[in-house]
Amino acid sequence: MATQPQHQIRLLFGPFEVDRQTGELFKGGIRIRLPGQAYQILIALVESPGELVTREQLRDQIWKDGRNVGFEHSLNVAVNRLRRALSDSAEEPRYVETVSGKGYRFIGTVERSAPEVEATPVTETSFIREAGRPSSRKWWIASGAVVLSLAVITVGFLRQIRKPPFGERGTLVLAGFRNTTGDPVFDATLQQGLIVQLQQSPFLSLVAENRIQQTLRLMGQPASDTLTADLAREVCERTGSSALIEGSIARLGSRYVLGLTAKNCAGDSLYAQQIQAAQKENVLDAVSQMARNFRQRAGESPALIRQHDTPLAEATTPSLDALKAYSTARKLAYSDSFSSAVPQLQRAIELDSRFAMAHAFLGRIYADIGDSVLSMESTRRAYELRDRASEQERFFISFSYDRQITGNLENAQRTLELWEQTYPHEAAPHSLMSGFTSQGTGQYEKTIAEAQKTIELDPDAGPAYLNLAFGYTLLGRFQSAEAALERARERKLEIPDSLILSFYLAFHKNDRERMSQIAARMKGKPEEDWMLQSEALVAAHAGRLRQARLLSRQAAELARRSGHSERAAIYVAGSAAWEALLGNVAEARKNAAEALNLSNARDVEYGSAFALSLTHDDRRAQALANDLAKRFPQDTLVKFTYLPLLKAIASLHHLQPAESASVLQTTLPFEFATPGTNFFGFFGGLYPAYVRGQDYLLLGKGDEAAGEFQKIIDHPGVVYADLIGALAYLEIGRAFALSGNGARAKSAYQEFLFLWRDADPDISVYKQAKVEYSRLPQAVAAQACTRAATCSVNEKE
Repeated sequence: MATQPQHQIRLLFGPFEVDRQTGELFKGGIRIRLPGQAYQILIALVESPGELVTREQLRDQIWKDGRNVGFEHSLNVAVNRLRRALSDSAEEPRYVETVSGKGYRFIGTVERSAPEVEATPVTETSFIREAGRPSSRKWWIASGAVVLSLAVITVGFLRQIRKPPFGERGTLVLAGFRNTTGDPVFDATLQQGLIVQLQQSPFLSLVAENRIQQTLRLMGQPASDTLTADLAREVCERTGSSALIEGSIARLGSRYVLGLTAKNCAGDSLYAQQIQAAQKENVLDAVSQMARNFRQRAGESPALIRQHDTPLAEATTPSLDALKAYSTARKLAYSDSFSSAVPQLQRAIELDSRFAMAHAFLGRIYADIGDSVLSMESTRRAYELRDRASEQERFFISFSYDRQITGNLENAQRTLELWEQTYPHEAAPHSLMSGFTSQGTGQYEKTIAEAQKTIELDPDAGPAYLNLAFGYTLLGRFQSAEAALERARERKLEIPDSLILSFYLAFHKNDRERMSQIAARMKGKPEEDWMLQSEALVAAHAGRLRQARLLSRQAAELARRSGHSERAAIYVAGSAAWEALLGNVAEARKNAAEALNLSNARDVEYGSAFALSLTHDDRRAQALANDLAKRFPQDTLVKFTYLPLLKAIASLHHLQPAESASVLQTTLPFEFATPGTNFFGFFGGLYPAYVRGQDYLLLGKGDEAAGEFQKIIDHPGVVYADLIGALAYLEIGRAFALSGNGARAKSAYQEFLFLWRDADPDISVYKQAKVEYSRLPQAVAAQACTRAATCSVNEKE
């Protein structure tokens, strides 16, 4: 046999493939961009796996022009790029190991193979033997393995290429499994199993569950209905899909016969296969084999299938009963509410405590309903079991671990980016990226772009419209935010979160009638507590403190009665923050203590610590800061916002405003980011700028102070209805007065007093503001005199 030319060899390691002929790197069949020098380093390493490749060898092979100036830096940059492409790290390498002071070694297992030859058109036909007819060949073994007695009827041919089948935007609708066995354990269970198996393919694209449920609603069908063949055909047409898949299971003596057919939306057959399982315990293996067969006949390359093919029992659970509970939970989540899915997920975990995705999905639900502590427990268990999941699910679990537990939003973003690269037609990573992963780092343009990409892939992804609206709101583009919410309403995708955001948009327009209408719609709904707290924030923003306190207490009590203690805690922590900002020490400390009794969640501790710190309770504030640092050492918000802000306030109390301002430099990269306290609480945005403004006031730097408070005024979408949005006008008035700018000081005071025109008259901040305003001409003149060298002694006095 002739030796394969070196440049035509394919090098395989892990999920990666190097095509020497084209000079490209692929992961799971998806091309990964890798600059020239990084690619050449990869080739040098994988050609000699396990061997040391010195820095000098790399220099001589790759930097051949003899220019050594800057070589060390260029090499380090190229190696770092290579590691990023391979999702590798220098600390815990899987592929590229650094040999200190010498060079690098490739420590992965490398396989070599020739390029695959493009398949030729085939048509295979085989049929199940009739029941009772003797068979000359047996395809099963005594242990009861899956019987693969029937294979495939294929109509047409799909070439093996690196793009999705059924057209560039082609998608598949998966109908329910027709169960004629009489055993209800298979109801919806096998459909969910087939979804998991087919979603492992980067080559295929399934219509998302939420989109199917929404399409059924638009058809006038209950979203909880089983997707029969007739319904599936209509869904196929309405979603513009390319084909629909139907599954079936029946009894054949002691065995089970599973069938899979693919049809176009008109019902014309494209593909069919049948498989037998020797016994009930082998049914999940049979589903895995059917999915594998379908992927191969659809045109997916064998190499790609091998790289993304975790058997169903390993990707989910070997328990049919647990899988049935999980599939029921998913249907309830998308047809009813997330909360309604919790009992079924708990049931799935009782049946199989090692069911990774049941833990992960439960963790996601707890996060969405505001129970972050329970979310962390479930998500941590899912992460421990992540090897018992498919690759797509492992991406989700790893993302959730950083989003919910470590709080490392940079790591979470890297996971989503790799997920997007590996599964380019999957909407989920884009949807998750458009949420807190981008908002919590202040990347609001990215929020918008990722939400738009999600909608492009799945027009019925309700959360994407909400995230799109949040992105526009946070950038102050309120009309665009309203348009995004209107698009969701037109598609009947409005959710309670959308109404809450509409309430704040109406607040920014000072549309009180619209605010009242929205609040009325939320009465009696499960999210009524959230609406009450939003009304409380609006009241506090206008200085109506008695009303704000009443509404906040109602919100917290309603949340407590509904079993949402953490939501109640964040409401009470928010009220503690506004009391502290107004100088109401006793009330702020009382509320902070109450919030901490309800929950020790990250954002509850931070909100309470902020209130305690403002009231000079440095001991308790520092204890909370220490706890945050200990429990969340990697957390982006804790490291770059929460802890620096608490330390800065402590410095301010010790009359060290310069040190306080210096500490707050740490917060600048995330100055406009959304804090975690915004979830249900809607407070905390731009607090570092507010405290930095106080620093500059104490330092006598009026212009610098005005610049900080102006940030708050200029970014109402980040502040929502937080009290600092009103107080910023008072503080900027003080800053202008300090700078001797009487006209602008007067205007700012007038704006504040107008906002507080209905304020409770006994609030000390309000009374002080009126006194300062009445003395403003005299104060500005005195300040101007102090700054001038021509004042007489009497004038200065």
